[in-house]
Amino acid sequence: MKLAIDHKSPIPLHIQAERLIRELIKQPEYKAGKLLPNEVDLAKKLAISRTTLRQAINTLVNEELLTRKKKVGTKVAHQKISSKSMNWLSFSQEMKTRGIPVKNYELHVSWVYPEEFIANFFEIKTDKKILKMERLRGSDEEAFVYFISYFHPRIGLTGEEDFKMPLYEMLETEHSSIAVLSKEEISARIADKTLAAKLEIETGSPILFRKRFVYDQGERPLEYNVGYYKADSFVYTVESRRTF
Repeated sequence: MKLAIDHKSPIPLHIQAERLIRELIKQPEYKAGKLLPNEVDLAKKLAISRTTLRQAINTLVNEELLTRKKKVGTKVAHQKISSKSMNWLSFSQEMKTRGIPVKNYELHVSWVYPEEFIANFFEIKTDKKILKMERLRGSDEEAFVYFISYFHPRIGLTGEEDFKMPLYEMLETEHSSIAVLSKEEISARIADKTLAAKLEIETGSPILFRKRFVYDQGERPLEYNVGYYKADSFVYTVESRRTF
């Protein structure tokens, strides 16, 4: 596979590098466990800085497509089973389509310094505070999902917004930030003491864990979201359609 970056393109170099690496790791030898070229050689081949290359690699590491070990190298991660849906909605919008009223049991907004993996996703430094929103939500009968969202400072959130609105509707109408792409990962987890208390289940109970990476029209990161779903009260359904 030919690896080349168009230095005259308006597309940022790290995004071009990320796209190239995404294609590279589809090759059978890398899927089989072959290490990627080391950063020095690959940066030199692409005529970009190691910092720019590392930015691209960090994105794929955060998405768990790559794993990186010190003194070993970077290679394709063992992939979890996943499904892609052609259409996605905010939680409020999705529940509305099912005729289920949404109730907020808890809603907390705060400003925090991001952990490194979140800062890497947003392509910012860890010393810049970002808005964090925590919501415990469910039906009138019970709470069954606990969400934690982090938002890119570029959006311009103040913390005074009406977070009871459907989230992506609020971001679009109040901040002209349009969410167009969602990448999701779904896996199983065990509830720790804190999650068990919020969802009113036994510590050690199984829960559904979902990570969502949300991007705008320019494929810039908007939101890093995680959701913890009560396993016996919620089914996560994915509908896919083949195109010909």
